[in-house]
Amino acid sequence: MKLLTSREFNQDVSQAKRAARSEPVLITDRGQPTHVLMSIAEYRRLSGEGDSILEMLAMPQAVELDAADLADGAWDHREPIE
Repeated sequence: MKLLTSREFNQDVSQAKRAARSEPVLITDRGQPTHVLMSIAEYRRLSGEGDSILEMLAMPQAVELDAADLADGAWDHREPIE
């Protein structure tokens, strides 16, 4: 894990963003950890948040859909018929 002081982070945010592509970046303030910067892909993996169907459709590579997601109606946004 990369370690940056808040001063280093403020002086070169681009460096921190580049580093966060490969590993989480721990940001400290007065020697104490205060924030973690990570890629959105890593955040989604850790939080269990999946990609939306729109994000999957926008991806250049093929994506395999999980049948369990389809079965519970997660992708079904039709209006109910009355």
